[in-house]
Amino acid sequence: MTNEPEHFDVLIVGAGISGIGGAYHLTQQCPDRRFVILEAQEGFGGTWRTHRYPGIRSDSDLYTFGYRFKPWTGAPIATAEEITRYMGEVIDENDLDRHIRYGHTISTAEWSTPDRRWTLTAHDAANDSTVVFTADFLWMCQGYYRHSEGYTPTWPGMDNFEGTIVHPQTWPEDLEYEDKNVVVIGSGATAATLIPAMASDCAHITMLQRSPTFFITGRNANEVADMLRELEIPEEWIHEIVRRKILHDQGELTKAALEFPDLVREELLGAIREILGDDYDIDTHFNPRYRPWQQRIAFVPDGDLFEGIKAGKASVVTDEIDRFTESGIALKSGTTLDADIIVTATGFSINVLGDIAFTIDGEPLDFASTVTYRGTMFTGIPNMVWVFGYFRASWTLRADLLADFVCRLLHHMDARGSTMVTPRLRDEDQDMELRPWVEPDNFNPGYLTRSLHLLPRQGDREPWQHTQDYWTDKDQLPQADLDDGTLEYR
Repeated sequence: MTNEPEHFDVLIVGAGISGIGGAYHLTQQCPDRRFVILEAQEGFGGTWRTHRYPGIRSDSDLYTFGYRFKPWTGAPIATAEEITRYMGEVIDENDLDRHIRYGHTISTAEWSTPDRRWTLTAHDAANDSTVVFTADFLWMCQGYYRHSEGYTPTWPGMDNFEGTIVHPQTWPEDLEYEDKNVVVIGSGATAATLIPAMASDCAHITMLQRSPTFFITGRNANEVADMLRELEIPEEWIHEIVRRKILHDQGELTKAALEFPDLVREELLGAIREILGDDYDIDTHFNPRYRPWQQRIAFVPDGDLFEGIKAGKASVVTDEIDRFTESGIALKSGTTLDADIIVTATGFSINVLGDIAFTIDGEPLDFASTVTYRGTMFTGIPNMVWVFGYFRASWTLRADLLADFVCRLLHHMDARGSTMVTPRLRDEDQDMELRPWVEPDNFNPGYLTRSLHLLPRQGDREPWQHTQDYWTDKDQLPQADLDDGTLEYR
């Protein structure tokens, strides 16, 4: 049975970090707008609800991953439990829960120009029914990867392995790893989190990587925040001061990585060498083939990954997999790794617009054929924004900036008397060079390069670029000219 469509001014897809932030900004900047959040899971949190592997934590600081409007008072690197508690406080303090419909999985989103609205069909798990919503404006906050399954390559002999193979994204609650030999395939932020969390309980845990990854080490504390708290400075001030300091330092690091990559490389490796010593083969296991910041650099609080290696509870093997065996993994070098459990920390599967079937006036949407407007709207798609955060800075920084942009755009449409806004290439833009959503020589993690063919393209000039640069966006987005001819209003 299908309900009569329920109408909202704005419909937000996803109750993760972006969706909850967007809801807050709507209540503050557009209090007259009636909105709803549709969330497929049974609770809020997004990534921090989906991922339940041992030690799950942020890989960037919470002064910038946290919202700009709510002070963070804990350690900079936080656990999933701490992050969801923080999000829950935002929901409670701003009465947002009444706007959220959990267990609603959207299957279709249809735009009608004559009606000037979106129609979304969803499955309501609680009532096992089909429900329909209509909305004037669609705010996609579902993230960029598929929550139901991670990416696991296929290797020869996987069916022969007699132990357990698990992906961190679908971690079994009853997995027993005490006194077991564990091999973690991959060396990204997930592996760097899992390994120190499991090392003390395993017989031994090995990080198996095809090639090295950059890491930043440091104390899980912020000296500026600690000093200001000693001076009894209000938390709102501390949050803003520390946030600005971290962003300044991150901006300097990003600039240095582009201008002086060899120097930044040596500084990063030097910090690891201080823990593991000069005798450890840093060059083989921790010196990547790419330049710093060409992939995300995970923060390792208190160097816990490297302390585990130093203590002999964990080890690193840099090699390629030849095949799985009954008792482990045979490597191309000819050596073998015995394992009771193999963890495939091999990344995400990109999820384009939440696996929702989109149509525009009855025509199926080919998202990859569109060109992005400022990395958030897309040519030919009316009344829709997609929140895609930063790789080199915290995701939430862009979520906050885009929330400001959406609210400003909604007010601008009201002032014009418009009910429809669609990015269109101007005559002077028709022949511009089109580039990938993210250019590989700028940023090239595997999950992204595997899926660039599914994603929109960007141009070679404003506003058709997806800069992935907070320090550019923070100045340009608030000043973006909404009447420069790139947005068509009706």
